[in-house]
Amino acid sequence: MGDISKELEKNEKRIKTMCTDCADIIQKKMKIGKRKQVNCLLVYVESAISNLIMQDSALGKLLTQLEEMEDEKIIASISQNALGMADTAEFSDLSGGMSAMLAGNALLLIDGYDKAIKIGTKGYPGLGVSKSESEKVLRGSNESFTESEKINSALIRKRIRDTRLKVKEKPVGQHSHTMTALVYLEDLAYPNLVKKMEQELESFEIDGVMDSGVIEQVTKETWYSPFPQYQTTERPDKAAMAILEGRIVLLSDNSPQALILPTTYHSFFQTPDDYYSHFLMVTFLRLLRYVAAFLAISLPGLYLAVTNFHTQILPTNLILSLSMAREGVPFPGVVEVILLEISFELLREAGIRMPGQIGNTIGIVGGLIIGQAAVTANLVSPMVVIIVAMTALCSFSIPNEELAEACRLVKFGVIFCCSFFGIAGFVFAWFLLLSHLSRLKSFGIPYLMPFVSDEINGMAGWKDSVIKLPPWMMKRRPVFTRRGERIRFRWKEK
Repeated sequence: MGDISKELEKNEKRIKTMCTDCADIIQKKMKIGKRKQVNCLLVYVESAISNLIMQDSALGKLLTQLEEMEDEKIIASISQNALGMADTAEFSDLSGGMSAMLAGNALLLIDGYDKAIKIGTKGYPGLGVSKSESEKVLRGSNESFTESEKINSALIRKRIRDTRLKVKEKPVGQHSHTMTALVYLEDLAYPNLVKKMEQELESFEIDGVMDSGVIEQVTKETWYSPFPQYQTTERPDKAAMAILEGRIVLLSDNSPQALILPTTYHSFFQTPDDYYSHFLMVTFLRLLRYVAAFLAISLPGLYLAVTNFHTQILPTNLILSLSMAREGVPFPGVVEVILLEISFELLREAGIRMPGQIGNTIGIVGGLIIGQAAVTANLVSPMVVIIVAMTALCSFSIPNEELAEACRLVKFGVIFCCSFFGIAGFVFAWFLLLSHLSRLKSFGIPYLMPFVSDEINGMAGWKDSVIKLPPWMMKRRPVFTRRGERIRFRWKEK
């Protein structure tokens, strides 16, 4: 049984108590019906429903119809939804109705009716669909997710027009009640994975969720790993492609970033336009990204290992050139490298935090000035500046920012190993790194798929890995898809 009374005055008192000192919540009492003898109360957040919306929206039209209706027919008409309102819901408990109101809807209570009626409106103000900034492509859609979970799910629905596409919503956060949504294809996603993710969302209590990154942090399986175990994207087409592979997309209000699960190391090197461009060019670019990731982790460490321990593998002219460049430099090589690497990280952080074009200017001009000044002052050698610049360029070539951050962090571990043990330290550092990656799993999927265990999917993952074959040769979906549903391409009989 609900706790909403048929007496409007009792409901109004409870709402006033709940909304004490809430100046932005409007409680508008009205009289409806032809004889204006039926009292009703409309409750809404002021910024979510303006006077203009009240006049032109479905809510305004509903109130207009109720004003012209016979008094005794109002409750019967509302209870049967005879007015044909699309986005309405009834609540027998006041807390559920108030939660719906705080989500940006209107709540209508009528004297003599023991249920509250939620009426859908345009909701809170927010940014509209804009162009993707962090994941730019040369070919394909430029639409980006917004900060509204409803709009984001609609952008995915726009690309997958199938009733088997399911959207399961759940509020998270004791005070924020942030709406989240799991989006997946019913016939492709593993039911156990969907159930597990639902349990993950119910396994914790938190004051508020302001971004999907909070959910990512509290639900990741290996909390100490710097490598991301969710894939993030702000592109609806990328999310839709992931869903077509049997994966699940997690959307959250207030966040333009969607989480994709499960994921693998290789997924972070794929971009949406990989599937819109010629396969030979895509293969070349993927090879370039893998080389860039390797160098982003290894290049400074390799430089230290070779110059400090294994100079015999270098040509004589190059050894002499490096020796001359280091004349007058008071610091050992490892201090040079760490000094410049930290300077670069500071410049990058300053560029991100500064507004607009100023940030870009600081990154470019600051790098040039600091690098040139350090060389002129004999604090570092020109070769170290080149090495650090190449390392930064390689890290920028990694398509996923979270993976690029992990590579930048791991790079310092490789630097220390190489500075003490040379090539042996380099090999040891990579042994530890690959051992860690081989033990990682993302919701039961090995992190290094398809490079390991791909035989369970008939080695189909190799066709879309470091190399990419034409679409008509990639007939099977990845291992994320439910068994028995992995065929995604076939020729029609003529």
